[in-house]
Amino acid sequence: MPKVRLAGTVRSERDPNREIRARLLYSLFSRGWDIYNSNGDQRISLSNIERKIIESDAFVFTPGATLEDLFKAVSIFVGYQTLDRNLASKPTVLLNSDGSWDGFLALLDHLNALGTIRQNHRDYLLTASTTDEVIDLLQAASSRPLPDAGRHSSGAQPVDSFETPLPADHAGNVCVFCSASIEDPAYLKDGYDFGRDLARSGYGCVSGAGNSGIMGEVVRGAVDAGGWTGGSNVPHIIELEGLPEGLSSFWLKPDIYTRMEIMIERSDAFVIFPGGSGTVQEMLALMIFKHQRHPSMRDKPVVVYDRVDAAGRSFWTPLIKLLETWCYDGEFSVVSHFDGLIPEVTRLLESSRVSAA
Repeated sequence: MPKVRLAGTVRSERDPNREIRARLLYSLFSRGWDIYNSNGDQRISLSNIERKIIESDAFVFTPGATLEDLFKAVSIFVGYQTLDRNLASKPTVLLNSDGSWDGFLALLDHLNALGTIRQNHRDYLLTASTTDEVIDLLQAASSRPLPDAGRHSSGAQPVDSFETPLPADHAGNVCVFCSASIEDPAYLKDGYDFGRDLARSGYGCVSGAGNSGIMGEVVRGAVDAGGWTGGSNVPHIIELEGLPEGLSSFWLKPDIYTRMEIMIERSDAFVIFPGGSGTVQEMLALMIFKHQRHPSMRDKPVVVYDRVDAAGRSFWTPLIKLLETWCYDGEFSVVSHFDGLIPEVTRLLESSRVSAA
């Protein structure tokens, strides 16, 4: 029988989602689905999430969305976008009867309007308001293929991992999470200039090792300025986007989750540049690791570049508003002007090092 993975956690016997989950379990079993995580007590980590995806045939997210639920949902959407073979023909439904998914969906709408999400996420993350609607959506979606994500192979081939030692005057690695699809020249210039400024300031530049969009420009800026650059990518995304030239170190990983893991481990600070759903995924992973007091995020600052465009739109304001529900003051800082990025990164790194001493 097909297996559906339920997300969400039942926190107590008085949790209002307990009854909803019970109705879902009955409806799914009666319609021929086996269920993973029926009790809502299984934890997902970056190292096991791909295995959980492989084991499942469909995904249902319950009301009472948490930070981890948002991460898992956007991760599945990123998998659809990047043609992850392990997600082919596997539908996802969000049960949003309490409105707890509204902010997340509004953020994806915002990014779609800005053009960093080109697909209509509502074709992939199906929303339901009742348990009966969940079952109907699953049955209908399981009988037809997912929409074409509009991505095609570039013909690039994966390469093996390689390492170059860090320079003697190295001031630390700054990871830039950003878009690989933005084509606006103003955004691309910011990416190039930031990579250049990192190198001139003695920082190494860590990225997702994409060849296009802001991601490619960040690497090119750092390489042209003689900086150290490291990056990680996965075979099926390399086939879509290619790799930038000039990387000092490269870490080939089997999936996007272990890719994030090594980028986090090899970095001392993080800058969230304009991006799409992948960048949202990465920001959520950073916040989850902070909440878990994960060793790989200890004393590592996060800066969100809430860039204001020519039309006066702040790029990441919907993300910042969404995170207010779960995050605490000081878990990340916000910079609206490009010239403030390097000074803020430097200030926070120096402060972190003093605290750790």
